[in-house]
Amino acid sequence: MRYWDASALVPLIVSEPGTDLTRSWLADDGAIVTWAWTRVEIASAIERRTREGALSRRDRRQVLERLDFFADTWDEVTEILAVRSRASLLLARHPLRAADAGQLGAALIVNEQLDGGSLSFMCLDRRLSEAAELEGLAIADV
Repeated sequence: MRYWDASALVPLIVSEPGTDLTRSWLADDGAIVTWAWTRVEIASAIERRTREGALSRRDRRQVLERLDFFADTWDEVTEILAVRSRASLLLARHPLRAADAGQLGAALIVNEQLDGGSLSFMCLDRRLSEAAELEGLAIADV
Protein backbone atom coordinates (compact mmCIF):
# COMPACT_ATOMS: atom_id res chain seq x y z
CA MET A 1 0.00 0.00 0.00
CA ARG A 2 1.13 3.55 -0.69
CA TYR A 3 0.46 6.78 1.12
CA TRP A 4 0.72 9.90 -1.08
CA ASP A 5 1.89 13.25 0.27
CA ALA A 6 0.65 16.39 -1.49
CA SER A 7 4.13 16.97 -2.95
CA ALA A 8 3.77 13.74 -4.94
CA LEU A 9 0.19 14.44 -6.00
CA VAL A 10 0.68 17.99 -7.31
CA PRO A 11 2.80 16.81 -10.28
CA LEU A 12 -0.02 14.46 -11.27
CA ILE A 13 -2.33 17.46 -11.57
CA VAL A 14 0.02 20.23 -12.78
CA SER A 15 2.79 19.47 -15.25
CA GLU A 16 6.18 20.03 -13.59
CA PRO A 17 9.59 18.33 -13.27
CA GLY A 18 8.31 15.50 -11.03
CA THR A 19 5.38 14.58 -13.28
CA ASP A 20 7.02 11.68 -15.13
CA LEU A 21 8.29 10.13 -11.90
CA THR A 22 4.97 10.37 -10.06
CA ARG A 23 3.08 9.06 -13.08
CA SER A 24 5.36 6.00 -13.06
CA TRP A 25 4.60 5.50 -9.35
CA LEU A 26 0.88 5.73 -10.08
CA ALA A 27 1.18 3.30 -13.00
CA ASP A 28 2.77 0.76 -10.63
CA ASP A 29 -0.07 1.08 -8.10
CA GLY A 30 -3.10 3.23 -8.85
CA ALA A 31 -4.52 3.19 -5.31
CA ILE A 32 -3.99 6.47 -3.47
CA VAL A 33 -4.36 7.03 0.26
CA THR A 34 -3.79 10.53 1.58
CA TRP A 35 -4.86 12.93 4.31
CA ALA A 36 -8.14 14.88 4.26
CA TRP A 37 -6.19 18.18 4.17
CA THR A 38 -4.29 17.21 1.00
CA ARG A 39 -6.87 18.75 -1.30
CA VAL A 40 -6.33 22.11 0.41
CA GLU A 41 -2.55 21.80 0.10
CA ILE A 42 -2.88 21.09 -3.63
CA ALA A 43 -5.35 23.96 -4.12
CA SER A 44 -2.82 26.22 -2.39
CA ALA A 45 -0.10 25.10 -4.82
CA ILE A 46 -2.41 25.78 -7.79
CA GLU A 47 -3.40 29.23 -6.53
CA ARG A 48 0.25 30.13 -5.84
CA ARG A 49 1.17 29.18 -9.41
CA THR A 50 -1.71 31.32 -10.67
CA ARG A 51 -0.63 34.35 -8.61
CA GLU A 52 2.95 33.92 -9.84
CA GLY A 53 1.77 33.82 -13.46
CA ALA A 54 2.73 30.19 -14.12
CA LEU A 55 -0.95 29.35 -14.73
CA SER A 56 -3.45 31.49 -16.61
CA ARG A 57 -6.95 31.93 -15.18
CA ARG A 58 -8.22 29.48 -17.81
CA ASP A 59 -5.48 26.95 -16.93
CA ARG A 60 -6.32 27.43 -13.25
CA ARG A 61 -9.96 26.45 -13.83
CA GLN A 62 -8.93 23.36 -15.80
CA VAL A 63 -6.40 22.28 -13.18
CA LEU A 64 -8.89 22.78 -10.33
CA GLU A 65 -11.40 20.64 -12.24
CA ARG A 66 -8.69 17.99 -12.67
CA LEU A 67 -8.04 18.14 -8.92
CA ASP A 68 -11.73 17.64 -8.12
CA PHE A 69 -11.99 14.70 -10.50
CA PHE A 70 -8.77 13.11 -9.25
CA ALA A 71 -9.54 13.66 -5.55
CA ASP A 72 -12.80 11.76 -5.98
CA THR A 73 -10.74 8.64 -6.76
CA TRP A 74 -8.51 8.56 -3.68
CA ASP A 75 -9.08 7.42 -0.09
CA GLU A 76 -8.60 9.95 2.70
CA VAL A 77 -7.56 9.69 6.33
CA THR A 78 -10.26 11.69 8.10
CA GLU A 79 -9.34 11.03 11.73
CA ILE A 80 -8.38 14.67 12.28
CA LEU A 81 -7.95 14.50 16.07
CA ALA A 82 -5.71 11.45 15.85
CA VAL A 83 -3.66 13.08 13.08
CA ARG A 84 -3.38 16.30 15.09
CA SER A 85 -2.11 14.40 18.12
CA ARG A 86 0.43 12.45 16.09
CA ALA A 87 1.55 15.56 14.18
CA SER A 88 2.21 17.46 17.41
CA LEU A 89 4.55 14.69 18.57
CA LEU A 90 6.32 14.61 15.20
CA LEU A 91 7.00 18.35 15.33
CA ALA A 92 9.08 17.80 18.46
CA ARG A 93 11.21 15.15 16.71
CA HIS A 94 11.61 16.48 13.17
CA PRO A 95 12.08 19.90 11.49
CA LEU A 96 8.72 19.80 9.71
CA ARG A 97 6.09 22.36 8.76
CA ALA A 98 2.68 21.82 10.33
CA ALA A 99 1.00 20.43 7.20
CA ASP A 100 3.94 18.07 6.59
CA ALA A 101 3.66 16.79 10.16
CA GLY A 102 -0.04 16.22 9.48
CA GLN A 103 0.75 14.25 6.33
CA LEU A 104 3.27 12.09 8.18
CA GLY A 105 0.92 11.65 11.12
CA ALA A 106 -1.83 10.45 8.79
CA ALA A 107 0.56 8.05 7.07
CA LEU A 108 1.66 6.60 10.41
CA ILE A 109 -1.96 6.02 11.39
CA VAL A 110 -2.55 4.14 8.11
CA ASN A 111 0.64 2.15 8.70
CA GLU A 112 -0.59 1.09 12.15
CA GLN A 113 -3.88 -0.07 10.65
CA LEU A 114 -2.02 -2.35 8.23
CA ASP A 115 -1.25 -4.62 11.19
CA GLY A 116 2.33 -5.41 10.32
CA GLY A 117 2.10 -4.48 6.67
CA SER A 118 4.51 -2.11 5.05
CA LEU A 119 3.39 1.31 3.90
CA SER A 120 5.34 3.15 1.21
CA PHE A 121 5.45 6.92 1.61
CA MET A 122 5.27 8.68 -1.76
CA CYS A 123 6.82 12.12 -1.38
CA LEU A 124 9.02 14.56 -3.31
CA ASP A 125 9.96 16.65 -0.27
CA ARG A 126 13.40 15.59 1.01
CA ARG A 127 12.93 16.74 4.61
CA LEU A 128 9.55 15.04 4.92
CA SER A 129 10.86 11.85 3.28
CA GLU A 130 13.74 11.73 5.75
CA ALA A 131 11.35 12.12 8.68
CA ALA A 132 9.10 9.38 7.26
CA GLU A 133 12.05 7.03 6.94
CA LEU A 134 13.15 7.77 10.52
CA GLU A 135 9.61 6.95 11.63
CA GLY A 136 9.87 3.53 9.97
CA LEU A 137 8.09 4.04 6.66
CA ALA A 138 9.48 2.90 3.34
CA ILE A 139 10.15 5.93 1.18
CA ALA A 140 9.98 6.16 -2.60
CA ASP A 141 13.17 6.43 -4.59
CA VAL A 142 13.45 9.88 -6.11
